[in-house]
Amino acid sequence: MSNKLLATVDIGSMSCIMLIAAFEDAPATPAPAENADSGTAPVAEPRQILVPKLQKVKICKLGEDIYEHGRISEKKIEELVAIMTSFRMDLHALGADIQAVAMTEAMRRAENQEEVIDAVEKALWFRPRIITGEEEGKLTYRSVKEWHGEGIVTIDIGGGSTELSNGETTFSIPVGALKMFKAMGPIPGPEYKKFVKETFKEVSFKGMTKKPVYLIGGTGTALAMVYLDKPKFDYKAIEGLEMSINDLDAVTTRISNLSKELRAMLPGLENGRSDVIICGLFWLKSLLEKLRVEKFFISTAGIRFGLLYPPEPEPEAKPKAKKTPPWMKKKEEENPSTSAAEGAEGA
Repeated sequence: MSNKLLATVDIGSMSCIMLIAAFEDAPATPAPAENADSGTAPVAEPRQILVPKLQKVKICKLGEDIYEHGRISEKKIEELVAIMTSFRMDLHALGADIQAVAMTEAMRRAENQEEVIDAVEKALWFRPRIITGEEEGKLTYRSVKEWHGEGIVTIDIGGGSTELSNGETTFSIPVGALKMFKAMGPIPGPEYKKFVKETFKEVSFKGMTKKPVYLIGGTGTALAMVYLDKPKFDYKAIEGLEMSINDLDAVTTRISNLSKELRAMLPGLENGRSDVIICGLFWLKSLLEKLRVEKFFISTAGIRFGLLYPPEPEPEAKPKAKKTPPWMKKKEEENPSTSAAEGAEGA
């Protein structure tokens, strides 16, 4: 891979994000100890990592239209076109090659999908595609795994859906910060407990509990910026930040005690994020409790990074064991020669 600038765009229910990045050589690292007998300083196999060069986030709130009308309105399409046009100007000014444009939950539900896709293509000069919730979760996991290794669980809390993945199992829950805000207002009340109970009825977290958890998405970034009191997005300061549930509770209480106007002045909560952040933090705590962890990490990665990695080979499907019905077992025990002959004829 060369170090030329590559770009992707993520069009979500709450925001649109443009990434411009390049693959660069990772710093040399020591090889495993078992290779140290050669007499020379052991060095691990060289590899390349994806390094972000420019990221831009624009709040679009496409999900608002979906929850109210089931389709993207003309006004929202105009706003989206203006955002995509500004992204295109940045891409062309920097000479970046756009590789993919992904659309998520809001567009999965929109009645006028083709109209919106055509408008985006005209503005961005690249045709977007709608990805499934499972594909979204897999791309998120891949993006975090490349930086932090395997054996982890990723949570991507978006505006309209939440994706979880451990690399083997990936699923999407149709719950997001914007969707919760539309249903419950800025601060969830007593109804939240019933909402969570109903939501988790058909969700299994088997294989995901008690593992390192990485939170990605706008909720995670905003949480980190408030916690660190960072007025500007700084991926190096945020990436891999460790927080506890107690830290989460403290930030949630701090934000909840502020007026709407003061909340909007906090780092990372501008452009409408302050309306939905408390819902997102309530939902995050519920997920962490189900995953049975006391701490978690923040990652600035996401599907926009995952879209730039070459696809990984799908794991081979394990052959299913052939089950013999009880009546057939009894027949084989009584007439072993007959069963053998029938097997030979079938072959």
